[in-house]
Amino acid sequence: MGAPQSRLYETVLGLQKRGWQVKVITALPNYPKGRVFPEYRGKVICREQIDGIDITRYPLYSSHSKKSVPRIISMFSFGFTSLFSLRRIRKFQPAYIITESPPLTIGLTGLALARLSGAKHIMNVSDIWPLSALRLGAISKGYLYKKLEELEHYLYKRSYACMGQSEEIKERLDSHGSKMSLLFRNGVDMQRFDVAREKNVDKHRTAGSLKIVYAGLLGIAQGVADICKHINFKKLSAELHIYGEGSERQKIEKYVRDNPDKGIVLHKSVNRLDIPSTLMQYDITFIPLVTSIYGAVPSKVYEAMAAELPIIFSGGGEGEKLIKQYDTGWTCAPGDYAAISEVIRSVAAMSDSELSLIKENCLDAARSVFDRNIQINNLHRFLEKNI
Repeated sequence: MGAPQSRLYETVLGLQKRGWQVKVITALPNYPKGRVFPEYRGKVICREQIDGIDITRYPLYSSHSKKSVPRIISMFSFGFTSLFSLRRIRKFQPAYIITESPPLTIGLTGLALARLSGAKHIMNVSDIWPLSALRLGAISKGYLYKKLEELEHYLYKRSYACMGQSEEIKERLDSHGSKMSLLFRNGVDMQRFDVAREKNVDKHRTAGSLKIVYAGLLGIAQGVADICKHINFKKLSAELHIYGEGSERQKIEKYVRDNPDKGIVLHKSVNRLDIPSTLMQYDITFIPLVTSIYGAVPSKVYEAMAAELPIIFSGGGEGEKLIKQYDTGWTCAPGDYAAISEVIRSVAAMSDSELSLIKENCLDAARSVFDRNIQINNLHRFLEKNI
């Protein structure tokens, strides 16, 4: 469960289809609840295959604490245990080792394993750490932040190449020592959405209130709990439907239970395969961040476009630029609940034909720019050229 997991899974499948042999080294499943899943507890090293992908899982200290120290311990614990994969990696003789960041500290492990196995190390940077943690208040400027920033720059410089999921991240990679960089956006698997679209014949707006969906992580970065507290959706002739797991789910659950008249519905989470059909039940989507995070473009933006869902985005940064560039919705400043409420009110009053134009823009952008196949083709050519 989760955007990075889904993106990486589909990237591995895409690379395999293009002739690459890929093995995955990861942790025992624990996200987003911060506890190893029951069926994996007590295991030390676990090998399995999912859709032909060879996966080896290593133990870690799992945590989804809001405090920085437990999170960093969790990162370092997996960084240590995954070093035991060296023998398996040497036998495999990879051309590349690609390390996902965050967590930033895993970059050290990836770099060490690459050097010990003769592979080229590539950092795939989805969020800039520790800068993102600083913006979210999860860490403060001081000794620890300074050391993590030094580690970030060291990894960029020492890696053979770096990939960034946004233009802003790529700019930072280039300006902080990366020898070679590639824009590798999260993108979206259009095939999954097209299959769901064929089954979802009725695409007209649902009767009654404007039905808004949020589907994703319920953590501190998204601030969905505060959205629930500050916006009365019912008074705006709207409903907010929430799907997801995370550290704020219990808080949201209690608030919705105690305030049944605000037009908010908390649903059970859905698995990755059900996301397209789930999104297509609604009129528009809402994608919030508590603050503008440099380089961050939530994967939910691409999924919404693929589902033909106009977007209310309150996150600033490159995500806001993309919404405006492709005319796929409306933007507000993070935490500006009055502006968000006004946008919801105006969208609820829009005609079907007005919304249809924005839906068309969403689908056009998803197909022509953000289709994950386009992104994987770019990666394939990059790897082939530099092998």
